[in-house]
Amino acid sequence: MSTLEIHQFPCLDDNYGYLIHDPASGLTATIDTPEVDAINAALVEKNWSLDFIFNTHHHHDHAGGNLELKAQTQCEIIGPAADIDRIPGIDRAVSEGDTVMLGSWAFQVHDTPGHTRGHIVFHCAEAAVGFVGDTLFALGCGRLFEGTPEQMWHSLQKLLSWPDQTLIYCAHEYTEANARFALSVEPENADLVSRANEIRIARAQGVPTVPTSMALEKKTNPFLRPHSSNLQETIDLVGQSDVEVFARTRELKDNF
Repeated sequence: MSTLEIHQFPCLDDNYGYLIHDPASGLTATIDTPEVDAINAALVEKNWSLDFIFNTHHHHDHAGGNLELKAQTQCEIIGPAADIDRIPGIDRAVSEGDTVMLGSWAFQVHDTPGHTRGHIVFHCAEAAVGFVGDTLFALGCGRLFEGTPEQMWHSLQKLLSWPDQTLIYCAHEYTEANARFALSVEPENADLVSRANEIRIARAQGVPTVPTSMALEKKTNPFLRPHSSNLQETIDLVGQSDVEVFARTRELKDNF
């Protein structure tokens, strides 16, 4: 089998756009539609034509370009069934357990409510990649606009079940700010201290910090580490449940 090609490019102020391409079939999808001009420029650069839009959720910086791109390319829009009324131009609604094909590449759909009620993510186990929208960020997770801490923690546990080598493609370059918060709640995490230094250097040079890996997030992302004794001590929740620790960590981040 040929290699799944992934082309990453900046959009808007801090979004990333992703084109995924199967060379064998020639099929191409965009993960969300943050900025039409940037997506079209990327398609021209790669000499690809757009066949699919894979939407993770309804927010404008993820679905705002749907209708314009569909009018230009007649692409098929695939998005969350739980948000079918808020995904512009949706053709196929998918949910937990469904599979979306790009040529011979299978993407498993997982419902990940929390950031929004209808958020989904796309995981291709064979290529060891996950496109997670705003559910998980490098050193962070999405703000809980429409879901509960219990929902979001359950959603994150689905991602935590993915193999360590899985590359995580999130939708925003938030990592440097996330690192500052992470250090405030888990200051004794040596892996985190080291990573924060690397992030500062990378961002000073304009180098993206995305994609990240599941292994790295497990070691350094406080939202995936409610079991950490250092985190529990710092936020005064020693011995409390994972959900309680996660909820308090998210609350602290909201006010950081």
